[in-house]
Amino acid sequence: MPVPYAFTPLVVSLASPRSGRAPVIMSWSGELSPPPAASGTRLLHGDLDLTIHEARGLPNMDFLSTLLRRLCLCLRPPARRPSPGQSRGSVPADDDGRRQPHGHHLLPTSDPYAAVVVAGNTLARTHVVRNSEDAEWSTHVLLHLAHHATGVAFHVKDADPFGSDLIGVAILPAADVLAAAAAPIVRRELPLYRPDGRGRPKPSSAIVITASFVPAGEHQSIYDAEHGGVPAAYFPARRGCEVKLYQDAHVAGGELDGVRRRGVFEPGRCWEDMCLAVLGAQHLVYVAGWSVNTKVRLVREAMSPEMAAKVEEVRTTATDDDDNPVAAEGMSLGALLKYKSQEGVRVCLLVWDDKTSHDTFFLKTGGLMQTHDEETKKFFKDSPNAERGVSASVQIVGTMYTQHQKCLLVDTPASGSTRRITAFLGGLDLAAGRYDTPSHRLFADLGTVFSGDVYNPAIPPAGNKGGAGEEGPRQPWHDMHCRVDGPAAYDVLENFEQRWRKATKLFRRAKAHWKDDALLKLERISWILSPSDSGAGDGDGGDSHLYALPDGHPDCWNAQVFRSVDSGSVKGLPRCWETKKMEAKHLVCDKNVTVEQSIHTAYVRAIRSAKRFIYIENQYFIGSSFAWPSYKHQEGRHHLNLLNLSHHLSESSQLGAGNLVPMEIALKVASKIAAGERFAVYIVIPMWPEGVPTSGPIQEILFWQRQTMQAMYEVIAAAIRAAGMEGAAHPRDYLNFYCLGKREAAAAAAAAGSPEQEHNPAASSARRHRRFMIYVHSKGMIVDDEYVIVGSANINQRSLAGSRDTEIAVGAYQPNLRAGAGAGDGQVFGFRMLLWEEHLGSSEWRELRSPESPECVKRVNEIAAENWRRYAADDNDVAMQGHLMRYPVDVGDDGKISELRGHEFFPDVGGRILGSTNNNYWDYLTM
Repeated sequence: MPVPYAFTPLVVSLASPRSGRAPVIMSWSGELSPPPAASGTRLLHGDLDLTIHEARGLPNMDFLSTLLRRLCLCLRPPARRPSPGQSRGSVPADDDGRRQPHGHHLLPTSDPYAAVVVAGNTLARTHVVRNSEDAEWSTHVLLHLAHHATGVAFHVKDADPFGSDLIGVAILPAADVLAAAAAPIVRRELPLYRPDGRGRPKPSSAIVITASFVPAGEHQSIYDAEHGGVPAAYFPARRGCEVKLYQDAHVAGGELDGVRRRGVFEPGRCWEDMCLAVLGAQHLVYVAGWSVNTKVRLVREAMSPEMAAKVEEVRTTATDDDDNPVAAEGMSLGALLKYKSQEGVRVCLLVWDDKTSHDTFFLKTGGLMQTHDEETKKFFKDSPNAERGVSASVQIVGTMYTQHQKCLLVDTPASGSTRRITAFLGGLDLAAGRYDTPSHRLFADLGTVFSGDVYNPAIPPAGNKGGAGEEGPRQPWHDMHCRVDGPAAYDVLENFEQRWRKATKLFRRAKAHWKDDALLKLERISWILSPSDSGAGDGDGGDSHLYALPDGHPDCWNAQVFRSVDSGSVKGLPRCWETKKMEAKHLVCDKNVTVEQSIHTAYVRAIRSAKRFIYIENQYFIGSSFAWPSYKHQEGRHHLNLLNLSHHLSESSQLGAGNLVPMEIALKVASKIAAGERFAVYIVIPMWPEGVPTSGPIQEILFWQRQTMQAMYEVIAAAIRAAGMEGAAHPRDYLNFYCLGKREAAAAAAAAGSPEQEHNPAASSARRHRRFMIYVHSKGMIVDDEYVIVGSANINQRSLAGSRDTEIAVGAYQPNLRAGAGAGDGQVFGFRMLLWEEHLGSSEWRELRSPESPECVKRVNEIAAENWRRYAADDNDVAMQGHLMRYPVDVGDDGKISELRGHEFFPDVGGRILGSTNNNYWDYLTM
């Protein structure tokens, strides 16, 4: 006899607590027939402020297991027994309780949770309520939408240990979502229908929601004078900060003199500044990184006067174990940190534990990712004060997703005798091959500056020989970093402390240890500035005594820290069912995991705030998979039919890279075209992801990247047609992708050795042509020369989901030097011009000051196209102007991506430029 399905109503309330509008209460009747089908897809572009209150009348999805128990125990069906003082629903009266909500059935019944699905992407999930047929969640989420969809689907599912069963689906039509902008919906009851469309599970099955919708063009500006920054983030925007922006590890004297001469921006020396800060630390040095290689040397070339003075100070005041003066300029990172720990400075390293690396008596392996984590652990084993925490993921334990946050925290001088916390963030890999300068040498100085540090994973040895080795070419490394002083630095410190305590607990679960909490308690050290209890979390900008610069100072910054983390990697986040705490900290629930996605939110809000142009440098560019040509979800091709829901309502069909960054950019460009305004987007990515470009994973990433590009160009092409500009405009007039490459003079290449190595054609060809790509490891975005985001997060789903790789970033602007404030050129403008001088070979052209102009787009594209032609040519006697090259694909008037004729494969190393996929790899790893 088939198991009967009962019908359960779904109630959804749509209203924003900040909207100020009177709520509108709407509900559907409980008739068994479904509502009429929706008319078609609509563009949902904006924020949906949604509260999922409860689900009613859910069936017992554990019917069979319950029936077997009753037969075995000869029991009658038990009556529900709510706990004393608890209402019919299943959330405790005190929603701050630490116990998971429970329905208090004596025997098992459904363990329901709700998922919000739009265009095939699961955007949010409530917590699980155990043993309940009337689940109360009261979950509030702010959903960013940029989807063409027929509606918002609510999946109510039964959580089981080995998967989830779909109980029913409710639909909020797209037209109703858009209407909620004017009339918020409050406690609307949506009927739940069985996934096969054959009526409701029970006559009363429904879900209740409240929601309001804010269109993308009506958001509060990130420059708002009273509440600047991104409002929906764990850490608030902080005033009184000082931010220093860096490119690459080092900028030598004489490099990038154009911007320097005009006084627009003074290039910094990131690794040297970090070395100075560590040498000057008196109390703490905290390091978090994907990889920390103790053999790396931070200072390699001519030192600044400040660094030279510090080196001399150390030489005259410090000695090693043999009473010899300490030579700080030649120290490796490991020696530097051990030296500071021997001085009594608290040194803590938080590095990723690559589970494929081992260093035991029986097994010694370097690991698939070559992070040197076992070497780092062994190096510091005998250090008296150094500690090491190994990050672990509760669900995947470090093998699938990584500890990808990169930061350095030190105490530095403040005013008088006081000290403060300084944070360095960015692409900061303190690992092999990361040291580089804007000249990006391939063969020069391999035996001096790069001695022992020649790194090129794209040309591995063939057998025991034939790789890049010490003969080159090395893989040049381009990156972006920043230094933060002031209140925002203490948010970076709080992040490290939360990560450290979580990692230490997991690493030493089996035993207690007096050193388990190796972190300093700053509040006990009176001369180190620390946040007051009242100022912590102050959305007004933090404690004024922490300010690095006075609030009205022209060089003062507003800075805000963003993260991608979850409760598996951070200690101290509220639990999913603590709904008030979750809402206060702008966290989202993913079943029973608390997730912070503020980096993704920051990118979305910054893009929506853009007026003139966007400039991006990133190691990856993958997202908005719901719009990919070969990966589109079926919802966009069918009208909503509640009698046949199975084709688009299975949560397992969610797409792999649902982040909105690419689609938000495309829609921004489209909106500017419709408004008749100029706008331009410049995106710099690596020629191929790090590794061997012919390998399966790299080819699959390139395939996803191509899909992302085409989805964006097709939106822009459609906007051009809609504006009647077909034939007069092209998608590349607005959006362009670039990569970086280098050809080096013959003298430097000849000094590196003979190019003839028949056993490795890739190495031989690269040496013969004296060329190689410059690997773009940057993770940054500049908006309108006013706002900048720099951090560790790539633009892909792994970095932006929050529940995968852990990431950290900072968003910042100078409120007194914004172009809109009429104050002229600030540091963000100067930094962008410095980057462009490196990439283009000059910053003298006037049009570069207006990146949105057609003249600037034309100038940059001409240089990039010619540079690619020279890079790909067989003729060795061609010099490139800078390093910027067009990304070698062709874009049609209709936005379609195709091969650039004659350039189907990467020069020298091979591999299809457009990529390929054979489904042999998990999408979750390559997206």
